[in-house]
Amino acid sequence: MPLILETVVTTVSPAGELHLVPFGLIGEADGYVLAPFRPSPTIVNLEAIPSFAASSPRDIRVIAGAVTGRREWPTRACDVIPGRRLADSFGHAEFEVAGVEHHETRPRFLGRLVHSAAHAPFIGYNRAQAAVLEAAILSTRLHMLEPDKVLTEMAYLAIAIGKTAGPREREAWGWIEDKVAAALGSEARVLGRDDR
Repeated sequence: MPLILETVVTTVSPAGELHLVPFGLIGEADGYVLAPFRPSPTIVNLEAIPSFAASSPRDIRVIAGAVTGRREWPTRACDVIPGRRLADSFGHAEFEVAGVEHHETRPRFLGRLVHSAAHAPFIGYNRAQAAVLEAAILSTRLHMLEPDKVLTEMAYLAIAIGKTAGPREREAWGWIEDKVAAALGSEARVLGRDDR
């Protein structure tokens, strides 16, 4: 399995509209690959304007929010490519598309790094943030997974939330929990409202 870095990717449409989405960058010897499934605004944007930015958010709510319909987060202009990047990030990287492997279901866009910058010190990892990240990814696969598997995973991830979450992580967890509960029923609520 390849190295995958979970980031927030931004692309721009031909009309200049920003598309912000959590995305795993696939590490390869020649750079990083974006491999979105069709249909996808990311594909449409990359075909029209072949560049993208990848940011490492300081606030896990950005990722949880994007998978639950909350995509309005502050951005700033990129330094080299046309487009914008997440404003509140540990750092960001800007890529130009150097090649495309066409595929009817999942094309692969090879990104060539043209700029990167650090914006804030990274002091350490937080288990609750990792749990929110995993739950966010899980919430995008509800149509592919058995409900029991989802509920088991959520129950395990909730341990880190209960032990190590701050207010942002608890809010992000609540958004994911609400999405899962809407799809699977109220038994998906692992933590009570008072526990958040």
